[in-house]
Amino acid sequence: MRHPFDLSLYLVTDPKLCGPRDFFETVAQAVRGGVTLVQLRDPDAGTRELVAIARRLKALLEPSGVPLIVNDRIDVALAAGADGVHLGQSDMEGADARRLIGEERILGISVGNASEHEASREALSGADYIGVGPVYTTATKANSGAAIGLEGLAAVTRAVGLRSVAIGGIGASNAAACIAAGAEGVAVVSAIMGADDPQAAAQALLEEIRTAKDTQ
Repeated sequence: MRHPFDLSLYLVTDPKLCGPRDFFETVAQAVRGGVTLVQLRDPDAGTRELVAIARRLKALLEPSGVPLIVNDRIDVALAAGADGVHLGQSDMEGADARRLIGEERILGISVGNASEHEASREALSGADYIGVGPVYTTATKANSGAAIGLEGLAAVTRAVGLRSVAIGGIGASNAAACIAAGAEGVAVVSAIMGADDPQAAAQALLEEIRTAKDTQ
């Protein structure tokens, strides 16, 4: 049975943003603040290191019931017993990924715009949710593409018809607008990983998200 998951506040990790603070402590604080899902993303780490990090994160998250998603690396997700994997448009097609990870794991796929979706319906086969963006301009991820704005977010969410999480330049000031545009949740990197107080940052974001959902 697939792990139930809540997209409301989706943390994408970046160890470079933690500064002197321990990476795992940063994630732990974020979870105490209300993060509902964690994606391990570290393009600079080798395979063996990624597996070790993923296993430690899985152990950290398990008591709280927060699922662990691994970015791009199906092999790492399987080796570490993670709850799912998130793929980009240039990665493996959804149907192939689903065959590899099985029916019990979560599968997310990035979609940049509505035309990208129309051109690659097969790529989304088997996906449980889509990551849509960048909604706003972001420097966190290189080559993330042009910002699609709230209109782009709304258009993709309508076109695809899957649960969606908005990503790209999102913080407490604009999270509510993403929910109003149709996203089920928001994915953040620097807004939590780089915050002076990750727990407080997560709490503030989750409050904005829940308020926006309550007013829909």
